[in-house]
Amino acid sequence: MQAFAYHRDRDYEASRSSAQRYIDFYPADEDAAYAQYLLALSYYDQIDEVGRDQGLTFQALQALRETIERYPDSEYARSAILKFDLAFDHLAAKEMEIGRYYLRRNHFTAAINRFRVVVEDFQTTSHTAEALHRLVEAYLSLGLTDEAQTAGAILGHNFQSTDWYQDSFRLLTGRGLEPRALGNNWLSQIYRQTIKG
Repeated sequence: MQAFAYHRDRDYEASRSSAQRYIDFYPADEDAAYAQYLLALSYYDQIDEVGRDQGLTFQALQALRETIERYPDSEYARSAILKFDLAFDHLAAKEMEIGRYYLRRNHFTAAINRFRVVVEDFQTTSHTAEALHRLVEAYLSLGLTDEAQTAGAILGHNFQSTDWYQDSFRLLTGRGLEPRALGNNWLSQIYRQTIKG
């Protein structure tokens, strides 16, 4: 209850300390799952806007994962899974924000590196389709048509009904290109994995 009271008062540091003490002393107690969940919430509730440092987001992910793995049958595990997915999406949003920043300033290689992280590491998030579209834009700007077409092919295979695909399709066909896997690059490998499973 002490950890809960601190959390309610937004004293997250004290809430974490109190919850951790309880877990250390009573790891098998039925309330240990709640204490672990409060510990995770003390990080999660501090996740701020995308523009800030993401250190707390990483800590929230670790604490939420701990809740899910140590107490999978608890009532808190389901909520922890939902919050984990939201925090994971938050990290992808940060990568997208930085990538868009570089793209607007014509720093195409730096932008590509950020969008690649989203495609490779955050592929289950809501940002993957946009990341693929932005890769089409960046690669076309650099004249790397094989990579642009391959990104378009992945986008078409997985997100054909999105506006992102429609925009990429227009960009490619406007240059006499089409979305299809070409070359032997990192996107071609992802395309093969996507098609073959």
